[in-house]
Amino acid sequence: MIDCTLMSGDNEGRVPYKWVVATVFVIGMFMDTMDVTVVNVALPTLGKQFHAGTSTIEWVVVGYLLSLAVWIPASGWIGDRIGTKKVFLFALASFTLASAACGQARTLHQLIAFRILQGVGGGMLTPVGTAMLFRAFKPQERAQASTVLLIPTVLAPAVGPIIGGFLIDTLSWRWVFYINLPAGVIGFFVGLRWLREHTEPTAGRFDVPGFLLSGAGLACVLYALSEAPSLGWASPSVAGLGFVGVALFVGLVVVELRTQEPMLDLRLYRDRMFRSASAVMIMLFGGFIGVLFLMPLLLQGDNLFRLSPLQSGLTTFPQAVGMILSTQVAGRVYHRVGPRRLVVGGVLGFALTSCGFLLVELSTSLWWVRGILFLRGITMAFAFVPLQAASYANIRSADTGRASALYSTQRQVAAALGVALVATVLASRTKALTAHVTGAALVAQRQVSAFHDAFAAAIVVAFAAAVVALMIRDSDAAASIRQPSAKSVPA
Repeated sequence: MIDCTLMSGDNEGRVPYKWVVATVFVIGMFMDTMDVTVVNVALPTLGKQFHAGTSTIEWVVVGYLLSLAVWIPASGWIGDRIGTKKVFLFALASFTLASAACGQARTLHQLIAFRILQGVGGGMLTPVGTAMLFRAFKPQERAQASTVLLIPTVLAPAVGPIIGGFLIDTLSWRWVFYINLPAGVIGFFVGLRWLREHTEPTAGRFDVPGFLLSGAGLACVLYALSEAPSLGWASPSVAGLGFVGVALFVGLVVVELRTQEPMLDLRLYRDRMFRSASAVMIMLFGGFIGVLFLMPLLLQGDNLFRLSPLQSGLTTFPQAVGMILSTQVAGRVYHRVGPRRLVVGGVLGFALTSCGFLLVELSTSLWWVRGILFLRGITMAFAFVPLQAASYANIRSADTGRASALYSTQRQVAAALGVALVATVLASRTKALTAHVTGAALVAQRQVSAFHDAFAAAIVVAFAAAVVALMIRDSDAAASIRQPSAKSVPA
């Protein structure tokens, strides 16, 4: 049990306060991140349970996604004004209770409604939790904090398919949602007992125009990106909502730059370190999520590897193992090497190891796939850790809430862009390569070629991210780099 005296300061008690924040944050973010992959595994089962087609059952995911779009941008201001502890606990409680309600749903409409409520909590968990984490860790400890951030970011998507497949096979789809309850209850009571409250006097008034423009704009863009691969980019709903979303974003930029206390503080991009790290993160995260989207389709495809969800999850799990093993190394060498070389090297390694997917055929051993993913995980840590650490190097404590909301918003867009890109390439190339082709073996071979093209698209984005990473300057991240002590400096 955690000693209650830890609340008196970082250097007193058994556990420093920053590790209390890290523990609660990891619990909340792990639930939030894993939920997405677990639910995706359950979609075919849900379709059969509720006798719904693909276009209907996908609203279990889309409803949650649109709810995130509304609350992620607003989370920074809400946390600063009401208090990060109150808001984080509210988000954790609402996410947990909505999970229980999802498990009790008797109709598809009930399930979709409860998923939207889940999105209210999920939209606030990551931005508010990130702000709490970076305020608890000093600037020179940001690399250490980044290793904490990567645990749920990497491990949750990896174990999600494994847990989801196991629960569906052995219990029922309802346990896909019930699995959140133990962690949510533990995280809530630990946070209630030991988290400190933090508010910002400079939060200002609620930015109503910013809230409406950001929520509506992000919802339109995310919906268009999620539907484009299946409906086509030229379809009226995709093109129309995409255009509206972009127009709302343009209006958001104009309004927020003229607002003294904006909800999304776009002025933070004036900081070169935050701007450069954000640009690299958008491209890198898009490529990362894009490949995560492709792997289950390749491994579980009826005409492809034909693995079960559980087998597929176990096959992709080595990527998380590699990343977790290398996070500690990346966090320690950050202060000696600096972010620029680590990020460029990590992104290049990520792109080069991903090229191994271009050699995967149906006759390829799954150990080759596992090896690629393991090496890919090792290289990814050397990109993600320094990016997370350096991004907030020059961000003031008062701006951390808005910065984390902005950072989370761009990650959500990046994920949607990455999936939309590879899904579109996969769909178009599959259609082109399998047209007028007969024979199951030849069709399967052509499908694998379409996957190669989709992987190539993600790889191109990764190489582009490496070029953009050259803009990063170590001097811009000096505040996050621990300087040698006076005793270690020669006279």
